[in-house]
Amino acid sequence: MDSSELLELVKETKKQLLHLQALGIEGVQLSKEPVPKSTASVPVFQQPTPNVSQTERVSLFGDLAPQAEKLASSRETFEEIHNEIGDCTRCPLHRERTTVVHTEGNTKARLMFVGEAPGADEDIQARPFVGRAGQLLTKIIEAIGLKREEVLIGNVNRCRPPGNRPPTPEEASMCKPFLLREIAIVQPEVIVVLGNTAMKNLLDTREGITKLRGIFQEYKGIKVMPTFHPAYLLRDPSKKRETWEDLKKVRDYLDSTAQH
Repeated sequence: MDSSELLELVKETKKQLLHLQALGIEGVQLSKEPVPKSTASVPVFQQPTPNVSQTERVSLFGDLAPQAEKLASSRETFEEIHNEIGDCTRCPLHRERTTVVHTEGNTKARLMFVGEAPGADEDIQARPFVGRAGQLLTKIIEAIGLKREEVLIGNVNRCRPPGNRPPTPEEASMCKPFLLREIAIVQPEVIVVLGNTAMKNLLDTREGITKLRGIFQEYKGIKVMPTFHPAYLLRDPSKKRETWEDLKKVRDYLDSTAQH
């Protein structure tokens, strides 16, 4: 086949592809029947049947569904990130905080917990989840067969908002990139987001926690389980049962992917 014949073949193929696209056909099955010589210069396509296996289908226009973005691994260290944060003054929260409260725990953890911001006890001790809510979180972690030191625990914001109010979107935007960099270092299998604010910040969703809790979401290839914040459970103990059901799903997932 010379170049002119090849060019003609490309033109004819393109015409067929555009015609099939206009008809709404996204995939084709290559014909297994012998091609008559008179039409050998033009590829033969058949509309796919419902029972055609995925391996037998050829995409006309590539994968039309967007590929899920995977979180790139990082060679940074927590120490480097914390040094960069320093005595942070990036948002107004620094004015009334006592300390910057960094993420802590196992930097090779399979499971990570993320809340919204430190409370009064955390602000004093410079550790996440050490107050009453933190003590409840520790019990929850132990209930699914893990120890606190085996997981990673942090917050979207590292400075306590006045009166324990939720961080504003602007305040969260200053801190969130550091959390995402830590997640890239650890690459946990599951992240449990605790409460509405943490969930919306990590997942960039407008849905509320009551709608999404208990249903695995995804952040760049990482499973994310939204559930109630332990502080909320202290105010409404009736929600503990639902939270326990959520954490059992996390436990079962981790068990199913554990390497024996």
